[in-house]
Amino acid sequence: MRTGEVFALTWDDIDLDNRIIKINKTVYAKDKEENSRWYLGTTKTIGSHREVYICDTLYSILYDYKELQNKYKKKYGKNYKHYILEEVKNKYGKLVEYKIIESNSKRNRVEMVFTRKYRTYSGTDIVKYPFKVIHHELGIKCRFYDLRGSFATISLRSGYEIKDIAEVLGHKRIETTEKYYISSTKEDKKKVTEMYEKTTNFH
Repeated sequence: MRTGEVFALTWDDIDLDNRIIKINKTVYAKDKEENSRWYLGTTKTIGSHREVYICDTLYSILYDYKELQNKYKKKYGKNYKHYILEEVKNKYGKLVEYKIIESNSKRNRVEMVFTRKYRTYSGTDIVKYPFKVIHHELGIKCRFYDLRGSFATISLRSGYEIKDIAEVLGHKRIETTEKYYISSTKEDKKKVTEMYEKTTNFH
């Protein structure tokens, strides 16, 4: 999933019973107001609307995480933060996006999945610190978004069809997956020639 897609997830998007995540929106920052700078809008393209199946490992993580959030909700009571979605329309009255606002109102309440301990929602900012640690302390230069490329490359090397990989990534065209998301190393190129040599039986 793209970074904005991950942190736009609400618990309504996650069907633990059928093990499916529905991807249909993205989150982005617009205002500088700390309380209401995050907005929900449509995904990057129509082809980005998709369903991702939840594997056993992810299922366990999400299930335990939801239980933890419920415990925090009971523990912190009134200090536990809640959010609502406020409709934003253009000058023609067409709904174009939603503004995420902290509020105790139950109308239009939304349960964001990835929040901090007190249920504070900070959009994609929540991954900035962990990746600073990865960069500065471990010396690994990468972004959260780069995990998409790793997924694509590992899946293809494991023998999965590129069409299926493209659909999981939300790409309408497999050329996008090939051009921007699948990397090749010197070792990969070496293996290609070695495999060709074996299959053609040159020895």
